[in-house]
Amino acid sequence: MLSLAPLLFLLAAPPGGGTLEGTVRNQMGTPLAGVAVAVDGRLQGTRSDARGQYRLEHVGAGRHVLRATLAGYQAYERRNLVVVEGARLVEDIVLVAVAPTPQVAEQRETKTDALRRNLQSPSSIAASPSGSGYFQPPHDTEDYRHFNDNRFLTVGANPLSTFAIDVDAASYANVRRFLTEGRMPPADAVRVEELINYFPYDYPDPTGEHPFSLTTAQMPAPWAQDHRLVLVGIQGRRIEAERLPPSNLVFLLDVSGSMASPDKLPLVKRAFRLLVEQLRPQDRVAIVVYAGAAGLVLPSTPGSDKATILAALDRLEAGGSTAGGAGIRLAYDVAREHRLAHGNNRVILATDGDFNVGASSEGELVRLVEDRKREGTFLTVLGFGSGNLKDSRMEALADKGNGHYAYVDDILEARKVFVHELGATLLTIARDVKVQVEFNPAQVAEYRLVGYESRLLAPEDFNDDAKDGGELGAGHAVTAIYEIVPAGRSTGGSVDQLRYQARDGTRGERNDELLTVKLRYQAPAGGASRLVSRTVRTGERGAPESLGFAAAVAEFGMLLRDSEHKGSATWDQVLTLARAGMGRDPGGYRGEFVRLVELARGMRGADAKDLGVRE
Repeated sequence: MLSLAPLLFLLAAPPGGGTLEGTVRNQMGTPLAGVAVAVDGRLQGTRSDARGQYRLEHVGAGRHVLRATLAGYQAYERRNLVVVEGARLVEDIVLVAVAPTPQVAEQRETKTDALRRNLQSPSSIAASPSGSGYFQPPHDTEDYRHFNDNRFLTVGANPLSTFAIDVDAASYANVRRFLTEGRMPPADAVRVEELINYFPYDYPDPTGEHPFSLTTAQMPAPWAQDHRLVLVGIQGRRIEAERLPPSNLVFLLDVSGSMASPDKLPLVKRAFRLLVEQLRPQDRVAIVVYAGAAGLVLPSTPGSDKATILAALDRLEAGGSTAGGAGIRLAYDVAREHRLAHGNNRVILATDGDFNVGASSEGELVRLVEDRKREGTFLTVLGFGSGNLKDSRMEALADKGNGHYAYVDDILEARKVFVHELGATLLTIARDVKVQVEFNPAQVAEYRLVGYESRLLAPEDFNDDAKDGGELGAGHAVTAIYEIVPAGRSTGGSVDQLRYQARDGTRGERNDELLTVKLRYQAPAGGASRLVSRTVRTGERGAPESLGFAAAVAEFGMLLRDSEHKGSATWDQVLTLARAGMGRDPGGYRGEFVRLVELARGMRGADAKDLGVRE
């Protein structure tokens, strides 16, 4: 067993502060990936890679506190760590696993037995840090909505594909949480469009009258011979934080007993501190909490009074049952009382989703959220923690409330949501955005939209302004990928020739037009929708780097879901695509993705080896 004593030595390093690096392992000496490592609780931080290695540069000379956290392990803290100007300090970290509950300890199995069960029920097994499998504890009541992957549709019978955009990215952070804990995510926790949309892409900024740009690109489908991929990319106008309109925010925080663990309320408080630090004097914040009952713990307070807001956050403690319905009603009432006619009015809900709606039904709660969005108050939902995460409920609330849903698994993800993407989190620049794609039957035999299963719309919904679409935040990027089968080929599914419709190619000219993309959107205040359209031709390529990386993420999602459409997809192919499409990676998100693929490949490879089967 490794010694818990840190390994320290100083070597030459470039000037401008010192460099802090090392390897994170568990008690058995196994390197741990995805560990959040930071100094002094500051915003800057990093995650350990697939080899367990981390590196922090430009750390100021002096004494520091080094912290490391990973779900399933006790938090690590090293105080009085001395960093010397121009030197490299190596600090290895050993994380100690949280002891399993007695119920879990009684149900331990051999690794092979656990893997055999995992093939039958992937979500029923958790991997311990040492690699041995055991059933998840009985109190694990996480909830995910079941769905089937979109299927291939024939262009002759279905020439139009219509869907609402989706800017949620909760699924990616949640998948990361599962993988860094050493277990594969349940298939229904993997929403491929949310994995794709987690990443920024190099789409051009809008230059015209519309608040977004539209990009398209094509490439061969890596996992299906003779198929092609078509990307539709939307880039919202970026707005600097200081130019955002004033905000009337209500933090709605779940402080019930289920929020007591370190990855819930304590993380909520640290995360919201990041947002408070971004507030300006013209912004206002109120804090509403709910447990056994709902209460206002901080009346609407100017953003200039950060000390008062932070003190109110620090006093929060978890305990009691959950009355989420009453909390949401109170939060909306507070937001209405301080409504800004020309500002951003928003309730930000932080919860594990395990709340009761009280005496009223859940349907009434949804109607309340829909009514208040029509008044101009939107809802952002942030999920925290594990064990009883109610993913499906939180996704639905955010959808009905004209907001978006994110999952925060550590302080670095909180920084992404509340610092790097502040404009997208707080400001909607286009609402009810819908996409409709018309395929040319002379060029396309069949098509499949990758992901967006919960966002599909009927063709006639596209022109109906009363039908909900998706909301686009400032700086948000939205990516959709179609897998198409060229004319003359087929996936095997078909319908009889339509008696009353023209045969393929007689109504669509046999030219080089592949498809036409149309978008409808409304201004943030509502009103009549506006139309944007673009025709895509067969010879166009464009944005190969963005499409290549997005294709890697899509293939990763299909492998995690074991999709019937994964074709010849492999983990190695995902890694090749991802590495080729790395491009600029200022936030390190694409590099982290590569490490997650390596983790998943290792786990699936271990499954195949232990069971005596081919991967």
